[in-house]
Amino acid sequence: MAVSPPVCDFGAAWHDFNLPGTDGRFYSLADVAGQRGTLVMFICNHCPYVQSILDRIVRDARQMQAVGIGVVAISANDVEQYTQDGPAHMKDLAERHAFSFPYLYDESQQVARAYGAECTPDFFGYNAAGKLQYRGRFDSSTRTAGPLEARRELLEAMLQIADTGKGPENQIPSMGCSIKWKAA
Repeated sequence: MAVSPPVCDFGAAWHDFNLPGTDGRFYSLADVAGQRGTLVMFICNHCPYVQSILDRIVRDARQMQAVGIGVVAISANDVEQYTQDGPAHMKDLAERHAFSFPYLYDESQQVARAYGAECTPDFFGYNAAGKLQYRGRFDSSTRTAGPLEARRELLEAMLQIADTGKGPENQIPSMGCSIKWKAA
C-alpha cells in the first residue's frame, strides 16, 4: 500500500542522531551536514519505489555534494519482518550502487519517529541553518522509474535551498512503501 507523507512543515528543526553506517562508523548530524544544506532521506533496500530511482538518487546526491549539500540515507525498517533491509544487505546495496553518502541503520526507529518519516523514500531537505525547506518527491517516478527527462524536483529544490536558504513553495509529496514499524 502506497503512503504519502504530509507537506513540508517549513522551518521545522532537524534532529540529531548517532547511527551506525554500512562502513562500520557511527555518524551524527554534524558528520553529514553540508555547509549549504543537508538532505536526510529515509530509504530501504526492498521498496520498489526506492529501487526504481536508486541510480538517480546516487547521481543527484553526487551533484548535491559537489556544491556543499550534505547527504545521508537512513533505513529504519523492522529487519525481523524484512530481513532484506538488515545491515549486511544495506552494506551490499551501498557498495553495489557506489553510494557517495553514508547509509545508516536506525534499529530503534527513534530517529525515523523524531523526523516523522512515513514512507520510503521520504526526503527531508534542510537549509544551512537546519530548518526544513523541502519534503517532497524525488521526481515523477512511482513503483517504476519515470522518464529519464523527468523534472529533477528534489535536486532543483536542494540547489534552490543551497542558493537562497528557502525551498519551493509548491511541493508534491513523496510516495512509497510505509515504514515497517516494529510491533509495540
